[in-house]
Amino acid sequence: MKSVSFSLFTLIFLFLLTASKPDKKYYNELYRPQFHFTPEKNWHNDPNGLVYYDGEYHMFYQYNPKGNEWGYMHWGHAVSTDLVHWEHLPVAIYPDENSEDKEYCTAFSGSAIVDDRNLLGKQQGDEKTLVAFYTSKSCGQRIAYSTDRGRTWEKYEGNPVIAYDETDDARDPKVIWHEPTQKYVMVLYRKTLDDDKSKGISFYTSENLVDWEYKSHVFGFYECPDLIPMQVSNRPEETKWVLFDGDGSYLIGNFDGEKFAPESAKMKSDFGKNYYATQTWSNIPEEDGRVIQIAWMRGGTFPDMPFNGQMTFPAELQLTKFSFGYKVTRKPVAEIELLHDKQYSWENETQIPGINQNIIKKAKGDCLHIIGEFDLKTCNNFGFFIRNGKKTAGTELLYDVKRGVLSVLGTSAPVMPVDNKITLEILVDRASIEVFANGGQTVISNCFNPEEGAENLVLFNNGGELKVNKLDIFKLNSAWVPSK
Repeated sequence: MKSVSFSLFTLIFLFLLTASKPDKKYYNELYRPQFHFTPEKNWHNDPNGLVYYDGEYHMFYQYNPKGNEWGYMHWGHAVSTDLVHWEHLPVAIYPDENSEDKEYCTAFSGSAIVDDRNLLGKQQGDEKTLVAFYTSKSCGQRIAYSTDRGRTWEKYEGNPVIAYDETDDARDPKVIWHEPTQKYVMVLYRKTLDDDKSKGISFYTSENLVDWEYKSHVFGFYECPDLIPMQVSNRPEETKWVLFDGDGSYLIGNFDGEKFAPESAKMKSDFGKNYYATQTWSNIPEEDGRVIQIAWMRGGTFPDMPFNGQMTFPAELQLTKFSFGYKVTRKPVAEIELLHDKQYSWENETQIPGINQNIIKKAKGDCLHIIGEFDLKTCNNFGFFIRNGKKTAGTELLYDVKRGVLSVLGTSAPVMPVDNKITLEILVDRASIEVFANGGQTVISNCFNPEEGAENLVLFNNGGELKVNKLDIFKLNSAWVPSK
């Protein structure tokens, strides 16, 4: 009897011991991003319904629960308290009709707000209602709402709030509150005529979130619009409105609650191959004050992975007046520091070409945060080889001094030195490289598939000296390792 009891005790002990250990395989595949968001499995694309409420950042996203290819769109859902560590929640919004057609009445992109005024009339107790606006493919613009902090969702009984019109191709509603007019504003991609030349962003207003009145249209935009007021960082008394396109490009201007008046040419916000469907979080607390944006890294490949697609790392946007005009800059949110591990640092180091110096040879890792200021001195070019292997070269990031061009993974962007210096901030994950140059004035976002086991890093320069004024390289911990 003692022998049986001892054996049973041993089995229970071993089970508890095994259960208490984190699963080393979870979120640890070869091309699984370690600090960029991905669903556990299946296809995902556009970020949707970005809203902050009660200490949580909600991120919904286009999701196919049936496989790794696009189709059967639902709203996947995750929450985070710090924009770094995400908790997966059940699918939030399902297609509106049972259909075998992978597009008909499926839940396409949209946005979400906090119904502070209880205009929808759904509030229960003190918990505010979260309201999502989404496109039901070929079935109009619709509403879903949650009265329990986003954990469960109901469809609004008066759907659709904007009826389907087969000629206008309308989709991707973004809803904001416009304080001066005390109305809600919806920006919606659509065509005003049955003609592709009329593609653009239409503006609607509402006093009750349900009845929407068309006001105006801006031509030359395509999909996933976003409209935000931004205080000018170096002119705090001045605020401009920024209207974003699906590819992240934008216009700066004024908005009176009904019509957008551009004051700039359309500007590119990212020069990479994998950056699309940008959206910003609504309801960010006033004491925080940041404009926080995320995008889908469209076109990335993830061979043999259980998922397909990843987001960019959340970024803070600022609007600044430069000598050449206004510009939106972008940089990783400060919360990236929560993942900082081992740090490598250099200051006032001079690299001379041709002597195989590589001052950063001790820095290694598959996930890195690189922050540096470089004095170009007399060099013709400089850069990094990222994820260098023992037998094969890694991915080259090159700055051509004479041309003033920064290149990586087949994409290039103009970057002009300031006092003969440039700054670079680089995020390296298992399947992506994001580069922020000169304080985020120029950004390049690309996906890649580095060689397995290649974790070396090389700093090089050609044609003359390069001075490293300051360089910090941080190894990054995984945001997905389960707590012990």
